[in-house]
Amino acid sequence: MKRLIEFLRNEEGATAPEYGLIVALVAVFIIGAVTALGGSVSAAFQAIADAIGVITPGTPPPAG
Repeated sequence: MKRLIEFLRNEEGATAPEYGLIVALVAVFIIGAVTALGGSVSAAFQAIADAIGVITPGTPPPAG
């Protein structure tokens, strides 16, 4: 029991696993945000590309 208490109180050497968990959580958050916003961002870029195509001389208008 005494060894378990000493182990829990020991604060040395725990930085690498903690940083690993932080990086993993940030990665999960970024993947979730990209997945959730991917469609709307893609639609916005397509609208911009269509508008540029319309105002650029010599290019056909967008289909649709």
